[in-house]
Amino acid sequence: MLKLGVTLPSFGVDESAGVREHARHAEDLGLESIWVGDHLIPVRPYLDSTIVLATAAAVTERVKLGFGVMILALRPVAWAAKQIASLQHLSGGRILLGVGSGGPVHGEAAWHAVGVPYAERARRTDAALEILPGLVEGKPTTLNGEEITLSPGAPMPPVLIGAGPVRRAARFADESYPAFATPADVAAHARRLTELAAAYGRPAPRITIGLSSGLGDLPRSVLDAQARSLMEYGMTEQEARDGLLTGPPEAAAERLAALAEAGAHRVIAMPFPEDRLRQSELLAETGRILQARR
Repeated sequence: MLKLGVTLPSFGVDESAGVREHARHAEDLGLESIWVGDHLIPVRPYLDSTIVLATAAAVTERVKLGFGVMILALRPVAWAAKQIASLQHLSGGRILLGVGSGGPVHGEAAWHAVGVPYAERARRTDAALEILPGLVEGKPTTLNGEEITLSPGAPMPPVLIGAGPVRRAARFADESYPAFATPADVAAHARRLTELAAAYGRPAPRITIGLSSGLGDLPRSVLDAQARSLMEYGMTEQEARDGLLTGPPEAAAERLAALAEAGAHRVIAMPFPEDRLRQSELLAETGRILQARR
């Protein structure tokens, strides 16, 4: 059964005051997971992802808590491991660790701020992923030429690798997380993952998809504006429109069923209308329609 998640509002003080309400609401609706982006200096105000997830963990019991995605190379890997292990303890093991290397859309300011050359982000991400499980689990791990052990250790959460080289996902990921994919994209991605993972002697990662979500009866102008905003990330107009999950729950269920058929394991909805609570309700209704069709 396709799993459904939704992103939390974590941008701007007024909107982020509702993190607790949104987290509880998603859990009450039966959604599988809630997610938060990770930015240091983005194009608009953004709260720290680890603190948002800790807040969500404190007011929920079942729903999984996802980084969508942690920019691992912006942090010293030991501190990242400490944060992840702490969240695992606080949440009862509910963390889903999305990891990305950071793209160009937010510029290089964050990298300058932490003293990490932007051009080294991919190499540093791979190096961090090599040793992160041992650090999180509290095992003796060599870091910068010295053996360290973090405590208390915690179970390493599932790792989802965001957009970037497919090789990285095949090598390190439990799931690949290519945002805004069509069913044809998913099928092709699954084939490539299977080939590359076999070369590493690993099972093929499952696939999680992110879609910009505006369910219900929305004006065409709102949908057009969202498509234009996605094009600012370098998408073509067709790619941007393909990345939208829109329409009534019945139509959305058809779209999600096609993604599941192509090999998607989970879809994360990223609502763009202002009434995000209502968007979560419509997403849950979409999920019920999907389940009834099985």
